[in-house]
Amino acid sequence: MKISVIIPTLNELANLQELIPLLKAELKDYPHEIIVVDGGSKDGSESFCQSAQVDFVQTEKSSRAIQMNLGAKRASGEMLYFVHADTRPLQGFYQDISQAMKRGHQVGCYRYRFDHQSFLLQINGWFTRFNGLFAGGGDQTLFIHRAIFKEIGGFDEKFCIMEDFDLVRRVKKNVHFHIIPKAIQVSARKYEKNSWFKVQWANLVAFLYFMQNRDPKEIRDQYHKMLTHR
Repeated sequence: MKISVIIPTLNELANLQELIPLLKAELKDYPHEIIVVDGGSKDGSESFCQSAQVDFVQTEKSSRAIQMNLGAKRASGEMLYFVHADTRPLQGFYQDISQAMKRGHQVGCYRYRFDHQSFLLQINGWFTRFNGLFAGGGDQTLFIHRAIFKEIGGFDEKFCIMEDFDLVRRVKKNVHFHIIPKAIQVSARKYEKNSWFKVQWANLVAFLYFMQNRDPKEIRDQYHKMLTHR
């Protein structure tokens, strides 16, 4: 089964220089493609991706929903795997996802742990094992069978933030959402630039606004206002 790894980016050269070799080494024995969908980077991301021989497409609109939908349209694999540039999938992720799909889990994600030893961040990571309201954030990565992605209409492009939670909310209405019981690594850079409490409060406000079905632009503006050093 072919896997299409789709990476939305904006000025993520340093992360791509780590992530792309990791993905290529892991997938070298499996049918795959890597698609980087860029929102207008000025840091040399395009040149690097060309030299790394991965598919690179650029769009003037940098919303992740738009970028990931574009990547999915270009993809030819049965398995779509959406990965943020600052996450690091585990060795064996192809087998994890393909085996999950063979067992009937057509959409899901991983748990995660931060690349920082803070006790509070360890608590955050521990809670990603639960398949509740907060499950399925983009940092957990997302795998989904191409047919299901197409059936639900992909990411809703009006969501300039919280697009991942919106998709998972729609998926859960008809399909079981599976969390692979392994933890990938995610970046703590947002917490390093802001206090833990500040990020938690901003996340909570954004999620409450989301549950109240407020305008995604309002959610985005409030979130960015609260995290002044994002």
